[in-house]
Amino acid sequence: MPRYKLTIEYDGAPFVGWQVQESAPSVQGAIMTAITAFSGEKAMVQGAGRTDAGVHALGQVAHFDLARDFDTDTVRDAINAHLRPQPVAILAAERVAADFDARRSATRRHYLYRIANRRPDLALERGRAWRVGRPLDAEAMHVAAQRLVGQHDFTTFRSTECQAKSPLKTLDRLDVARVADEIHVTAVARSFLHNQVRSMVGSLVPVGDRKWSADDLAGALAACDRAACGPVAPPEGLYLVKVDY
Repeated sequence: MPRYKLTIEYDGAPFVGWQVQESAPSVQGAIMTAITAFSGEKAMVQGAGRTDAGVHALGQVAHFDLARDFDTDTVRDAINAHLRPQPVAILAAERVAADFDARRSATRRHYLYRIANRRPDLALERGRAWRVGRPLDAEAMHVAAQRLVGQHDFTTFRSTECQAKSPLKTLDRLDVARVADEIHVTAVARSFLHNQVRSMVGSLVPVGDRKWSADDLAGALAACDRAACGPVAPPEGLYLVKVDY
């Protein structure tokens, strides 16, 4: 039974998130329906990350098995044909070993958060970035962000609905950089807690406003208390960029 690896791009706005839910559109459900339409088989598609409602992906990864052996270009093109006009695209399909697991085999996940740091409203990028109209100090945000890098108890930056067994995570990178009128926050780790990236971004914005110092951010982390977290950044600015194996 061949196993296929998919690299997937999607706009998360119309979906309740990656994971299948009853009576609501999901990215996983859309792909599974498209696979059935072209192959006649019901395949379970397992993703590398369960992105929330409104979160986008440039390089989500998933795997699934089929009884029949198809050319990988056929798999890619046939799924895409049945996904239209939904904003989901299979960028690549590859045949992989039977023990490959999109979630468990992953060694690092890369996320990008886009803050549109400008006064005017967004027209073309509406729903694809978080507009913050007041000037933010990206350099101060980057310096403070380094206080979160490493292994920590990230309870402060964890959703109350998070199902992870432990709040301990190792954050490999958390970089903040200004790119024209945007501020990009890049987060890299083997895995993240539910809402961790959006919570960290939301707590970096007060640093950019000069309302918090780097010590304040470090203090919020040390508190291990969800109440110490800044306002959680909205989902539309978050992108799953790629997954390493």
